[in-house]
Amino acid sequence: MKKILLTGCFLLLTACRPASPTPATSLFPTATPPPTSVPATVTPGPTPTLEFTATPFPRLFTDEFEASLAGWVILQAGSEAAAPNIKNENSNLILQMDSPYNWVYALYGAQDYDDIRVDAQFTNQAGSPASIGLICRYSEADGWFEYNISTDGTYNVLYGQWLANGIADYLPVVSASSGAIQPSGASQEIGLVCSGTTLSLFIDQTLIRNMDVSRFELTQGKIGITASSFENAPVVAAFNWVKVSEP
Repeated sequence: MKKILLTGCFLLLTACRPASPTPATSLFPTATPPPTSVPATVTPGPTPTLEFTATPFPRLFTDEFEASLAGWVILQAGSEAAAPNIKNENSNLILQMDSPYNWVYALYGAQDYDDIRVDAQFTNQAGSPASIGLICRYSEADGWFEYNISTDGTYNVLYGQWLANGIADYLPVVSASSGAIQPSGASQEIGLVCSGTTLSLFIDQTLIRNMDVSRFELTQGKIGITASSFENAPVVAAFNWVKVSEP
């Protein structure tokens, strides 16, 4: 049995972006709002301002998802066909998208970070093409940085912004390929360091790229994980653990 090191608690599930230099071209097929009725476990778009209880939430932690999903708020963008299926199963956080062109985010909402490192181990259990990634400096108003690796052997960094409830837009920052990216079904580790005006990208603990992102002027925000489906569904991303640490 895995041992929980520190697990934080913030939850829309149970309780408790300035602008880019050039207009971004949407990666979504249509600017269609999400369903008007979705399960209580999903928030389709930016979260409202939240009030936290007196429960202390850790700043640095490793979550191995053996208990509840306390600490994570789920956002959705893209397809209106079906809400994602989010669950804890066999000590994994499962992000399952049953319709194409669906983007799902799990954010740790209890803390805002400036300089921080996020690592995760995951397996793409089903679906291709698909992408799975990490988020830092998320702000509902100002945007966020998103580092994704895809089943086709490529990775990218995106600057994302909400346009409306459930409708997001991205400015591609970088896109490249890497032989270190594993095929679907294989366990993979990814890491993202946001420090000052630099993003550092890791695959299986190996640094693959440093990049300057000073033009976006994002200085702090929340961290998170993400998974996306494209033309095929379902896509099932299983996160075994997420670690938040000093860079």
